[in-house]
Amino acid sequence: MRRPIIAGNWKMYKDINEARELVAAIKRDVFEIDNVEMVVIPPFVDLAEVDEITTGSNISLGAQNCYWEKEGAFTGEISPAMLKSVGCKYVVVGHSERRKYFGETDETVNLKIKAVIEAGLSPIACVGETLEEREKGETLEVVKRQVKGALKGFSADFLKKLVIAYEPVWAIGTGRTATPDQAQEVHAMIRGLLKELYSANFAEEKCVLYGGSVKPDNIESLMRAKDIDGGLIGGASLKADGYVSMAKITSVLYSSL
Repeated sequence: MRRPIIAGNWKMYKDINEARELVAAIKRDVFEIDNVEMVVIPPFVDLAEVDEITTGSNISLGAQNCYWEKEGAFTGEISPAMLKSVGCKYVVVGHSERRKYFGETDETVNLKIKAVIEAGLSPIACVGETLEEREKGETLEVVKRQVKGALKGFSADFLKKLVIAYEPVWAIGTGRTATPDQAQEVHAMIRGLLKELYSANFAEEKCVLYGGSVKPDNIESLMRAKDIDGGLIGGASLKADGYVSMAKITSVLYSSL
C-alpha cells in the first residue's frame, strides 16, 4: 500500500512568528500519527525556523519552488542544495500559480525535477488543466502532455523520489473541487501513463496527490478513490485545526484499509 501524503502549501502566507505558531500547534496534535507522511511547505523565509521545530518529529519540510542551477549569478533564486541545507525533503515544482504568473513550462519543470532529485530531494511535480481546457474536453490530453514533458528523458530508477500532484487549475483557491469521480479519472490516467512509460511496479509505487480546494469536509471522499494518495492542500492548511483534521481523517481511513 502506498503511504499517503498530506502536504500543506502555505503559499505567500505566514511571517516567521506566525509560521512558528502554526507548525508548533500542528506538531502538538499529530505526534501519534505514524501511517501518513505529513509535510509543511512554508515560504522560503520561514524554512529554517520551521525546520528547528519539526526536526526529530513526524513532520517533513518542503519548499514551494527552486531554480535548476546549483549556484551562480541568478539573483532572487534558490537552489535545491540550499533547500536541502535548511532541512527540506520535498520541493514543489510546476505549481499552476508558477505556470500562470511566472512563466513556468513543462520544460522548466523537467529541469527542476532533475535538479531536485540530483540534490537528494523529492519533487512534487504539479499538473492540471484550466477551466477552459476542461470545458473543451481536453483534460486528459493536457495532463498527459504535462506529465510526459515533466518526465522526459528520465529513467524509472532516477525517478524513485518522484511525487505527482494533480491540481485542476479551476479548483485552486476557488472553493470548487473536482468530484471524487472526476479526480479519480485523471489519477487513473496518470497511473496508466506511468505504467506505459515505465512499468506496472513503478506506477503502483508512485504517490499521486490531489490538490484543489481540499478541506476537512471533502478529504475523506477524495481519499477513498483508488488512485488518490493524499493531498497538496492550500488554504485549508493555513490553520492548525484544518491541517490536523485532514491528517487524522487520512490516518483513520488508512488504518481501516
